[in-house]
Amino acid sequence: MSNFLVRRGLATLPVLLVVAVIVFLLLRLTPGDPAAAIAGDAATPEQIASIREQLGLNQSLLIQFFHWSGQVLRGDLGYSFFYKMGVAELIGQRLEPTVSVALVTIVLTVLIAVPLGVLAAWRRGSVLDRVVMGASVLGFSVPVFVAGYLLIWLFAMQLGLFPSQGYRRLADGVLPWLHHLVLPCLALAVMYAALIARVTRAAVSEALTEDYVRTARAKGIAEVRMLLRHALANAAVPIVTIVGLSIAGLIGGVVVTETVFAIPGLGQLTVDAVLSRDYPLIQGITLFFSAVYVVVNLLVDLSYLLLDPRIRY
Repeated sequence: MSNFLVRRGLATLPVLLVVAVIVFLLLRLTPGDPAAAIAGDAATPEQIASIREQLGLNQSLLIQFFHWSGQVLRGDLGYSFFYKMGVAELIGQRLEPTVSVALVTIVLTVLIAVPLGVLAAWRRGSVLDRVVMGASVLGFSVPVFVAGYLLIWLFAMQLGLFPSQGYRRLADGVLPWLHHLVLPCLALAVMYAALIARVTRAAVSEALTEDYVRTARAKGIAEVRMLLRHALANAAVPIVTIVGLSIAGLIGGVVVTETVFAIPGLGQLTVDAVLSRDYPLIQGITLFFSAVYVVVNLLVDLSYLLLDPRIRY
């Protein structure tokens, strides 16, 4: 297992390097000038040129990249042009809302999708199966922002049960924290629950056709135990895979959701950084999200060793 960890860890370094190069080039080759955005509309060309020199934007792309990559290797993500703060400090300040939304969403998604997928597989071809699969198709087809606005209209504006925007920190209490997370997490969970439910149904349906399931039934094992201990346990690898991909996919969903619900997290910070052409901040957030993606995939690969002993050999 240690050799596997080392190999997988080393394999992530080229991925992060390629991501860093692509983001660096895309930001600088697209139209727009952060110096002009900082200086304002009334700035003279001399003032803009002075700001560009202060920010180091007048240097060649190669020098800028080596300067920035050297900072990253030392653990310094740079200094935000717009916020006048360190990028790492900004990410730390906005991390809690994003992590809260992602964790609550994935827990809610798994609690909804996996049982529904197992039940649909168990009653394959029944009305329950058709309802679950029809709902999953509908859920996967609805964009996150549409689901968010519909939830705001129904539960915030019409019923007044939940706040439509904002975030309360966990330090303010668990109930206020959860109260503000219900709608954004439901908006995200709609799509991912649909995807996980379909994969769960397919994996469990295939497991139910195996010989060991027929043997378990012939021995008179209870149906619930057979579903959990035999079918679901042997279908765990594809289910864990899609859950891991869903966690990674939340990176993109969080950006939209935090914008819709005005949550001051990394998603909202990303939008602000893009609008202000804040190169260091965009690069830092992208590298952070890429590292999270790599770590999640590494954890998913490690889970295979625990879920399927055959993979260890």
